[in-house]
Amino acid sequence: MEKPLACISCKKRITNDSGAVRFMCPKCGKYEITRCGHCRAIAAKYKCPECGFEGPN
Repeated sequence: MEKPLACISCKKRITNDSGAVRFMCPKCGKYEITRCGHCRAIAAKYKCPECGFEGPN
């Protein structure tokens, strides 16, 4: 079974979260960042475990 997707900031599952997004790290392009709609709305910080990039800027 595949591991459920979770927000990188708050660790909440993003299943059925209409505001959630998945994108590759803007700096290294090697790690897929997953964010829930709430953390996006409040601009919660996240850090790429691959290269250390921190966002949002």
